[in-house]
Amino acid sequence: MNLEKGLQMTQINKKAKKWIQDGRDPRSAHWQAGLERILEKFSNFLMPGKLVPVHPLGQKEVLVFQEALEKIDLSPNLLAAFIPPSIADSIIPPDSAEELIRIQKNKPSYKILIFRHGKEERLFTIEFSREAKNPGVDIFQSGALLGSFQYQSYEVFLSELPKAVRVHIWQKNNWDKKDHVAYTLNWFNRCLTLGKKCEIMDPDNSFFHSPTIIKSSKVDALFLLIYEILNPELQHNKDLINELKSLARECSNRDMQDSTVKTFVQTHMLDLLTFVKDLELIDFTLFTNRENHQFQEEFARTLLRLSSNLLKTIRKQ
Repeated sequence: MNLEKGLQMTQINKKAKKWIQDGRDPRSAHWQAGLERILEKFSNFLMPGKLVPVHPLGQKEVLVFQEALEKIDLSPNLLAAFIPPSIADSIIPPDSAEELIRIQKNKPSYKILIFRHGKEERLFTIEFSREAKNPGVDIFQSGALLGSFQYQSYEVFLSELPKAVRVHIWQKNNWDKKDHVAYTLNWFNRCLTLGKKCEIMDPDNSFFHSPTIIKSSKVDALFLLIYEILNPELQHNKDLINELKSLARECSNRDMQDSTVKTFVQTHMLDLLTFVKDLELIDFTLFTNRENHQFQEEFARTLLRLSSNLLKTIRKQ
């Protein structure tokens, strides 16, 4: 999908034309408008605060995606598309903008586009692969190339990328509770997906790391995390719901049904707590007696809450 051939040039040119009239370099104006048009094409796949592949990934591409996912920590308002070589190889800057070409022809190109809405809309473009001569980042705003970063190697690129994203594209102010919750859940889901501790660039905005931002305690924050992760997973998994409905039908009375669902939910809660312990996200051995008591109370309360929600869903269908 070459910019000059594969995109709807009338829509691109309308935006680029305004930027050029405002004094922007025509090369950067057309390139940014074209990249934004690509993001629009994938908008149905994207989720705020998450890095999302816009095309099915092969085995090698999954490994590259996982390396990027581990490092790229997004504020909850950002849209981010991971574009594998099957698409990215044909997203080519104009020949007149040689400084934007980071990978030789016939070499695989991975691209990540991150877009920030708001008063100062900004496009953060990343092109990289192990074969890239200079993997790096370009930052565009209102048709202007604000700056570029080039890295000596793939390894240096990965190590420096989190800081570049944090400094140049993040929403840093005016977060409310839903932003803190979304940011924390997105971070934890990255850890779950990869099975390891992931980069978090702003622990002060995570309710798990800084419970006081939502007027909470360490134990309350832990069980809020567990509830917010498990509740949608349990509610929207149709195969799971059907399996539990079958099990419930085999039970002779409601008490047995309740017990079956409760045991199932408890297993999932314990799995998450084990994950938190194994990744050393919390050192449970440092809990005070008061925190241990609070832990037991919150475990029971969260278990009841999740189980009740799931039973309502099962019996409603």
